[in-house]
Amino acid sequence: MFDETRVLFMLVVLFALSFDFINGFHDTANSIATSVSTKALTPRAAIILASSMNLVGALAFTGVAKTIGGKITDPLTLDNGMLIVTAAMISAIAWNLITWYYGIPSSSSHALIGSLTGSVIIAAGFEAVHFSGFTTILGALVISPLVAFVAGYTFMYLVRTIFKNGNPAKMNRRFRSMQVFAAAWQAFSHGTNDAQKTMGIITFALVTGGFQTTLEVPFWVKITCAVVMALGTSMGGWKIIKTVGTRIIKLEPSSGFSADFCSAFVILIATLLKMPVSTTHVISSSIMGVGSAKRFSSVRWDTAERIIITWLITLPITIVLSGLIYWLISFLPFGS
Repeated sequence: MFDETRVLFMLVVLFALSFDFINGFHDTANSIATSVSTKALTPRAAIILASSMNLVGALAFTGVAKTIGGKITDPLTLDNGMLIVTAAMISAIAWNLITWYYGIPSSSSHALIGSLTGSVIIAAGFEAVHFSGFTTILGALVISPLVAFVAGYTFMYLVRTIFKNGNPAKMNRRFRSMQVFAAAWQAFSHGTNDAQKTMGIITFALVTGGFQTTLEVPFWVKITCAVVMALGTSMGGWKIIKTVGTRIIKLEPSSGFSADFCSAFVILIATLLKMPVSTTHVISSSIMGVGSAKRFSSVRWDTAERIIITWLITLPITIVLSGLIYWLISFLPFGS
């Protein structure tokens, strides 16, 4: 017997895991760009480290998943929840691929949240969006890069002050060693936040499809999302790695360590607060802060401006794109 809901759910899972995989290779730069740029790790070693720590981090928490699954809208009240999620996934995947192609480190979180919001608006109206939850999430997305910039600036200033009389060659060796641990922590924190977003989407689909009644993340969802993101991370997003690792500032071992340490700290705090943040925003802002502490002119502000513009346009573009996709697929047999 043909079960439309189950078929749509399988499509949602396929699209969600595709987004998870793309998110992995799109955001690999967040975890390894600095350590590769400073030669603390070889590209192969960095990817193996990032993949394994992403996997561990993804299995560690579920709070962000519940935020994604229930803060923007109530999945129990939606009539076309499966189509809403399908449209959102297609939109987020499309935007991630476009920005990856052009080597721009955009936000997968912005793309996902904008896409989900846009499809909900077209499907059920503005009243279906929990704007209090939406603004809370948006606030975390906006504040976290600012915190990362300040943290990067402050930490780098302290490092430069404390070690100003140190032997440069000896200090570089020490900071390269320390950067391996910072990169591992960065990859772990990335997994604790980013993989949960896909877990939240699949759990959202389970609830709206009537397969379960709570936003508790099933074990099979956790392990599947964790493994798929780790596989995506293992593929590497080399265009974005080049942008993050070389085109914002000229990284040295001390600045690479400082950027990784501060961004990992900010991301992990956000995870503990159950708030989704953009790991891309956080690491890029941390690098900008570190560069500004050394010398304001050392930051390549033309590249930074390009990144910031992409951050600003991602949310409105994905809201419109997802709404359009939902409108189009609503004419298909599944949408009738």
